[in-house]
Amino acid sequence: MKNYTKTIIAVIIGITISIGGGWLINESRYPNVQAFDDHFTRKFLNKDKKVDDGFYEFESKTGQYTMWFPEEYRIIHKDASDYVKDDPYYEFLKASNNSRDGYKGYIDIELSEKKTNKEKIYVEGLFKKRFHINNPQKIQTDTTRIYYDSAYIYFKGTDKRVIMDFNKRTSSTYAGYIADKNSERVIEFYFDSTEQLSEKSAEEREEWIIKILKSITFKIE
Repeated sequence: MKNYTKTIIAVIIGITISIGGGWLINESRYPNVQAFDDHFTRKFLNKDKKVDDGFYEFESKTGQYTMWFPEEYRIIHKDASDYVKDDPYYEFLKASNNSRDGYKGYIDIELSEKKTNKEKIYVEGLFKKRFHINNPQKIQTDTTRIYYDSAYIYFKGTDKRVIMDFNKRTSSTYAGYIADKNSERVIEFYFDSTEQLSEKSAEEREEWIIKILKSITFKIE
């Protein structure tokens, strides 16, 4: 009986070591960055496709678009409202980072369909609500029209105050509207940060934001 018990224990230990070793090998296949440390976030990312310094390719679970995802961010999934997918043309996700200095950055991305002939109305409505402006900056890629702008936003009582003069305050909030030239698919993009940056650092962050916006590529239907 003692020998039998010892055999069973040895088998259990062997299985445990085997499983543990397999898990370690599997984990070692992923890049050592925050995005891949989170098991939910890594489901969206291509570990073999680091598209630029600090970014990996992200593919929507709807299959409708890809984009560059910052490696220090994780998709939030604490409750059902953090990530929502309604096939085939709706998806909403929130992502955040935790910097070494304690500052937080937040990204919201919403995929939907909107009538192309009402694009001007949608764009004006978005930026008027966010920044109290009607004419955001505009850039284009071969396949998308991108509208974006930024500001420093704060509240005085219940009044929303928007500062767009970089000489007074660097931006903390960015908004983007990315429209596919070949369909009615659009993405609304929002970024907020608690970090106050110098003018030079703010310029670098805007370049970082624009990289993400320009990387959005809708799948050909």
